[in-house]
Amino acid sequence: MRSFRRGLLFTLGLLALTAATVTAAEPESAAERGWRWLTTKPYLPADFTETVFQQLWTVWPESLREQARTASAAERRRMSFERYGLVERPGGDGTGPALGYVADGQGGWVMNCLACHTGTVEGRMIPGAPNSLYALETLTDDVRAVKTAMKIPLGHMELGGSRMPLGTTRGTTNSVMFGVALGALRDRDLNVTLNVRRPKFVHHDMDAPAFWNTGRKKYLYCDGFVEKTPRPLLQFVMVVQNSGSTMRGWEPEFADILAWIESLTPPRYQGNIDVPLAATGKRIFEHHCARCHGTYGENGKYPEKVIPLADLGTDPVRLSSLPREYRESMKFGWYGENGKRDYQLDPDGYVAPPLNGIWASAPYFHNGSVPTLWHLLHPRQRPVVWRRSLNGYDHARMGLEVVELEAVPSGAKTKDKRREYFDTREPGKSAAGHQFPDDLSEDEKTAVLEYLKTL
Repeated sequence: MRSFRRGLLFTLGLLALTAATVTAAEPESAAERGWRWLTTKPYLPADFTETVFQQLWTVWPESLREQARTASAAERRRMSFERYGLVERPGGDGTGPALGYVADGQGGWVMNCLACHTGTVEGRMIPGAPNSLYALETLTDDVRAVKTAMKIPLGHMELGGSRMPLGTTRGTTNSVMFGVALGALRDRDLNVTLNVRRPKFVHHDMDAPAFWNTGRKKYLYCDGFVEKTPRPLLQFVMVVQNSGSTMRGWEPEFADILAWIESLTPPRYQGNIDVPLAATGKRIFEHHCARCHGTYGENGKYPEKVIPLADLGTDPVRLSSLPREYRESMKFGWYGENGKRDYQLDPDGYVAPPLNGIWASAPYFHNGSVPTLWHLLHPRQRPVVWRRSLNGYDHARMGLEVVELEAVPSGAKTKDKRREYFDTREPGKSAAGHQFPDDLSEDEKTAVLEYLKTL
């Protein structure tokens, strides 16, 4: 609890930090600089302006639109943040860009990685937690509609979203293919090139991993194919407006951003813990689960083990979505320092992730298909379709508060309504696999679930 509070106070304090307060006697650490870059510097063109944001309610479904019509400006903002899964800046005054967006000085909102990688649990912002409420495609669709009505030129997000899916379920994004699309416009030194060969797109949704586990890893991404350095973090600022020299010049700043990410500590579970039961669960976990997920505590060790897909049995689409040619272009280009970095060109499975703070990182699996830890431990009882509540947390099953269904309701006819339902029958969204918990008895599963609260 104490370490989490210190980390949270550290992050909140940085929000009030400006360059004017930094003196030679108190120089910023790399992590402090990283947070400042993330919360003040725009690395992309603006997605939309404050004026556009304030008009988004005009294109909402009729029932919501009627509520917004008579609402105050503050209430409309709250409704907008709920619809799109945006997070208010701690200590802010309720105006200006959400956390995960930066003001560009001209009224624009500029997205950065915090939009997906800092969310809320039970309505409480947790630095580095996956934003499982983010509805990027719904937001982009609404921005496109408002800009069209206002005769404002479309930006890179609306144009990109008209050509490829941005995320078919609330809380997930087609982020891997974003990198593929942007990389197709660059040579291996990141220079913009007109010699573009259309890449093969295998669109699929991904769930953002918790940032606080980055410090335990040597490699990035769920297949572990990229050695961890600052350079791969620049993939998502490869829009053509940024030249290769500009991007290469940002490497020191992204080293600071990586330092901030690695400075994060996992949040402590705030609910009740049955300490004797958790102790039993620890013994069971260390016997059955630790060989892949590691051990925890003062002398904990994490093996960063890749589990072959043939053994794991989870959805294969993410693994097969990146051809060897793409992986080679990363390894032997600027990102991999021209082959000097250790990139895995033929990964055969997914990395068993560290489980620190796992209670706060629902949903589970790389595609976000499993809503609670109870469902993770009960493979045969995972829901076919589920819909989460906005801020509810299921303390009994440890994870998202969800309604379970056999199919998406017939009344969910519009795209924004369908995105509220996670359908595990869709390509890339399977909740199958990881059936190792079937080796445990029900009592053992209950004990392990209790132990996971303590990590």
